Amino acid sequence: MLKSLFEKPYVSPAAVLAVGIILAAGVTAGGLAKIRATDNVLSVTGSAKMRVTSDSVKWSSNISRTVTEETLQSGYTQISSDLVKVQTFLQSAGVIETEITVAPVSVMEVYDYNNSGGPKRYTLQQTITIDSTDVQKITNASKNAQSLINQGVLISINPVQYYYSGLAEARVSLLGQAVQDAKARAKEIAKGSGGRVGNIKTASSGVVQVLAPNSVEVSDYGSYDTSTIEKDVMVTVRASFLVK
Repeated sequence: MLKSLFEKPYVSPAAVLAVGIILAAGVTAGGLAKIRATDNVLSVTGSAKMRVTSDSVKWSSNISRTVTEETLQSGYTQISSDLVKVQTFLQSAGVIETEITVAPVSVMEVYDYNNSGGPKRYTLQQTITIDSTDVQKITNASKNAQSLINQGVLISINPVQYYYSGLAEARVSLLGQAVQDAKARAKEIAKGSGGRVGNIKTASSGVVQVLAPNSVEVSDYGSYDTSTIEKDVMVTVRASFLVK
């Protein structure tokens, strides 16, 4: 009698199989429930765009002279003369001194393998950079800078770069509009299946795109076009909504 109390009761293989089937059915039912719950979420991408006007500019130009080792000193004199002409031109265009940055003269040796044994040659170069919030003034000056070449100045004129300082505020405003755009898209999609869009579940914003007007050249890492005064600022939002 005591022996029977301590012995493990016999469990038939059929009973084990039955329990396994029941547990498997329960797991399967739970999985189907999760799938159905996942199907009740609709993810869409919304976007919003606004046109802005640049409020600052950056413009740089390089003056240069190529000289030999023997005429290096006279090259510095020529560069100094060219700089005076550039500064006079900028002053006449209304550019103030605090907007101008003049870099030191750089010296680079010119390597000419077809002229081995000849005198060494060097290029002297100096960069003049303008930073200003007067967009139109600098734009006009850049258009007339060709006159410096007519004065004998060897100058390389770079394009004006235009910037907009209100990107942070614009992004906040556009995010709300992009969410509304995403919800409108979700409603149209749900309408086709007889569903109704409920509350937003998750949302994540994409990178800011600063584009030339009407451009579609976006980048996964964000873009910032500096070639135009007018710009389109665009943001995207990836949002998920509950569907009833």
